[in-house]
Amino acid sequence: MTTSTQTQQTGGANSAAETVVAVRGLSKVFKDFWGRPKARAVDNVDFEVRKGEVFGLLGPNGSGKSTTVKMLLGLLNPTKGHIEVFGHSPRHVATKARIGYLPEESYLYRYLDSAETLEFFGNLFQLGSSERQKRAEQLIDMVGLSNARTRLVGEFSKGMQRRIGLAQALINDPDLVILDEPTAGLDPIGCREVKDLIVALAKRGKTVILSSHLLADVEDVCDRVVIYYGGKIQAYGTLQELLTNRDSMRITTPPLSRETTEKVLAIIRQDVNEDKIRIDNPTQNLESYFLGVVQRARQSAETSGATSGGKVAAYLAGEGEAPSPEAQTARLLERLTAPAATEESASAIPTQGTKPAESSVDVSRLDLLTKSPPVSPVQAASATTSPIVSSPAPSAEEVAKANDKLSSLLGGKK
Repeated sequence: MTTSTQTQQTGGANSAAETVVAVRGLSKVFKDFWGRPKARAVDNVDFEVRKGEVFGLLGPNGSGKSTTVKMLLGLLNPTKGHIEVFGHSPRHVATKARIGYLPEESYLYRYLDSAETLEFFGNLFQLGSSERQKRAEQLIDMVGLSNARTRLVGEFSKGMQRRIGLAQALINDPDLVILDEPTAGLDPIGCREVKDLIVALAKRGKTVILSSHLLADVEDVCDRVVIYYGGKIQAYGTLQELLTNRDSMRITTPPLSRETTEKVLAIIRQDVNEDKIRIDNPTQNLESYFLGVVQRARQSAETSGATSGGKVAAYLAGEGEAPSPEAQTARLLERLTAPAATEESASAIPTQGTKPAESSVDVSRLDLLTKSPPVSPVQAASATTSPIVSSPAPSAEEVAKANDKLSSLLGGKK
């Protein structure tokens, strides 16, 4: 609990401009039908989330994490306390447009495919049609569902539903992303990609709040965490502060000879008891080993399941962002004031004193193609729709014959 107090004091030194979420004295008490207190889900909680950081909400089931998230989203009213998101109430409509949320369970329309799902959610944020389609294509590719874009969401496995759920949480390019168990049901490849995405979002200045029971995932991506129990914060701080063990030391070296090892141990035994010395070989974690095996297998085998998305969607990575109005005006003026002759056409005109390049065109063939062939009356009549060929005026005799023919067709006298 000492770590929690020290870290809260340190966090308060940051300027308010850097704070995205501010929680002060937050409490939530659920009541029964008669208005009597039934459960205190959150009890006098204080914390801050700063711009560009990944913030972890940890705790066992029923500790108050999901209740806190729902109050941050404005889905629940706090019983007591104060919440600010981007300097406004969580119920502020414009603020909600800057938030992306992936719930613990993916609530998606079963009879829409991946593209239709993202089109629907993009329309809720009033994105233009072309922008919705562009972002949907990038997100589908990013979450590795390109091979299943025409399948209905209701046919997806849980892991595939989490992938499309993550895509819909990012369709509006949010400034604050709240992820509740984002890697639940995902294979190790998907877990790694989600963690890489979270890191990429933070590097771009996005703020991510991550609630997860998979502590290895939290340890890989989070800058600071809070640990709930019984509705209260039991620990609060950076992972470096919380996880560093000051009572032991690890020394890592390349493989040493037996003689050198004995010399090192002899020196250490002078200050440390034998039973407290441990020597072993370092190991990589299972995730790293698994990803290496799959990467090697991918070079010689194919799969019909979800694939690696490759990279973060371009608009989430800040690529191809629309130019500012000032840049658009400057570009328009530059185009209007540019000389009419292009560099290519200018280079094609021989200057004085230079010998023009010899033409490779067959002049006799060109003359033959440019000569007009004789035009027959039938061809002339069929060419009346051409803007460059005109037919001669008909004679009085031809007009009379045409009138007689028309009269016979209409049933008149010949």
